Amino acid sequence: MARVVLPEESAKDISELIDVLISLFFESLPRRDQRNWARVYLNGLVRTSGKKTIRNIAGTGASSVEQSLQQFISKSPWDWTPVRRSLAQHLERTAQRPLAWVVQPMVIEKAGDRSVGVGRQFVPQLGRTANCQQAGGIWLASSEASFPVEWTLTLPGPWTSELHRRRAGIPDTARSLTPAQDAVHAVQRMAATWQLQRRPVVMEVANTDLAHTVESFSLQDIPFVLKVDGSLPVSFGGAGRHKPGPHTAPARELIDSLRSQRRVVEWTRHGRTEGAVTLLTAAAVLGTPLEERAAPAPPTPLLLVGAWTEAALLPSEFWITNIGDRPLAQLFLLAKLTDRVSLDFAGICEPVGIRDFEGRSFRGWHHHATLASVAHAATLLGARGRAASDPYPGLVRPPGQTRTTTAAVLPPRPLVPGQAARRDPASLERGAWSVSG
Repeated sequence: MARVVLPEESAKDISELIDVLISLFFESLPRRDQRNWARVYLNGLVRTSGKKTIRNIAGTGASSVEQSLQQFISKSPWDWTPVRRSLAQHLERTAQRPLAWVVQPMVIEKAGDRSVGVGRQFVPQLGRTANCQQAGGIWLASSEASFPVEWTLTLPGPWTSELHRRRAGIPDTARSLTPAQDAVHAVQRMAATWQLQRRPVVMEVANTDLAHTVESFSLQDIPFVLKVDGSLPVSFGGAGRHKPGPHTAPARELIDSLRSQRRVVEWTRHGRTEGAVTLLTAAAVLGTPLEERAAPAPPTPLLLVGAWTEAALLPSEFWITNIGDRPLAQLFLLAKLTDRVSLDFAGICEPVGIRDFEGRSFRGWHHHATLASVAHAATLLGARGRAASDPYPGLVRPPGQTRTTTAAVLPPRPLVPGQAARRDPASLERGAWSVSG
């Protein structure tokens, strides 16, 4: 999706939409003045040019506004979880109808050492060590649109010391975990307490985090599609082989040994118009040798999926999933919802300032991330609503407001992300799928 630019004539409409969203998602804020400052901040995130700092949102010379916003974001003790939960519930009921919960890492590079959670650390997404914050968003994603609804902020070890906790207001319950562990715990909380329909969780997981991730999701019966590295050791049965099983081999080697069983998927990449071809195969696996259990437990049934690009000699992408009742094409297109999220992150979430918070408090960072999520939803819903002929279903206007606000109508959820009519009967007879995503 291209970056959303708010036309001048739509400023009034987006402000009215924000008023509606305030009434829907911020009822948990106990005071009217808090809801008013939430409104000011949201309008600033959507309409202010440049970096979305509190000073820029307040405007030149508005010192009293800047002080009030600083108090509301960094010091006011309002709970962000009910706001995020209300946002997720509303999107699922009306606009979103998600196919998956997608975990999207976010790296925020910093020059200093005062921002909460900042530190010099190796970042896989950058391929280098950086002075940064590492965070993660959990997005409700379909093939048409995606929305961030929950955020995690990873705390390097030093930030859990008593001194850092006191200075940044870090709660005692916050621990130093890996970004993947933070994301897993957030997904578990959502599944247990947010009253959402459970969707497959799509995320990338390092080899060292895989066993914990699989076990944690399996304990709550959460379906998952986890992108893994081809070097991952996997265990598999010995049926049809000369030696009795189980055997252990890198994921890349096992998938490549099954190249004769590949199937073709024709699809369209998110944000592109040209078609792409991917070859898929899969193997049942018993687990990974990285799993260490205090007592023997039945292994979780898993499927290892591998993909080749059309011209590649070796498989290049690999996923572990516990979803065994869907065609490989559906699993692949679920996995590719990460591309949908990346487009919406760059096109909408970054422009509304998700990376721009300059405060030093743990509470302030989460308040800002929550409001940026609502600003993301307002921008996307407002843009889609201006192109729709019907009002956004499910929006209940606050008492005293009668003007109809036109907002987004997302199409009904497809059976498969981006699935289209099969175009090539001849290829289907050869065992190929023809889908778009």
